[in-house]
Amino acid sequence: MSQIARTVRRLARRRKVIVLVAIVAALIAATGVIFATKPAATDALSTPPPPATTRATAPATLPPAVVIPKTEPNTVLAPDEPNTANYKTLATAAAEMIYTWDARNSTFSAVYERVRSWWDVLPDGSNPMAVMAQEFQATGVTAASFASLSGMRAYRTASVSTSACDEQLAQVKQYPAPWVGLHVCTFTLNVTEHQAGGANSYSAPLSVMVNCPPAANAPVDRCVMVGFYASPDRIVY
Repeated sequence: MSQIARTVRRLARRRKVIVLVAIVAALIAATGVIFATKPAATDALSTPPPPATTRATAPATLPPAVVIPKTEPNTVLAPDEPNTANYKTLATAAAEMIYTWDARNSTFSAVYERVRSWWDVLPDGSNPMAVMAQEFQATGVTAASFASLSGMRAYRTASVSTSACDEQLAQVKQYPAPWVGLHVCTFTLNVTEHQAGGANSYSAPLSVMVNCPPAANAPVDRCVMVGFYASPDRIVY
């Protein structure tokens, strides 16, 4: 009996060894299959990704650029300023306007602003408003005198008596205008100052400069006043 027990125990141990060996072999085989089917990690890390492909698209067709022609700005007409391409017509109207005012219903500022609105400053700045202020005072009215004239209910009227323009003036013949379209007229004005106590009449010379087409610095379809002289030493004869 002891011999049989020993034999059984021996067989049992041998069976355990066989089972253990079979299990180990199966594990080894399974591990080999796993490693055979799984890609190597180093290959995945070392191989750079393929470059991204970009598709070139044709630019959208743009419409042609709109070209705006460059033109000289057209000055705005002043109140009562004639819209005319006749330089004599504008010069005559300007001369009478410069010497006409009414202190009964206007301030000096309003009268000054009316004259200033007719004066067109040239692009080169050769006829600044400072000249206009000086020549307007030469017509015989200032801010101080206008205050007293309003108390006397004074007003002044003017009309052209004689005129001479461009080649009729000796100074223009000697020193012609620097560009085509610039004109000079010198007038003799019949001026009357009316006050509560009576009226005073006298003659006054005045030179008016007018700029017209085809001058590049003039409006395309009309003339503008670019200056006037009322000082005796600046009158053009």
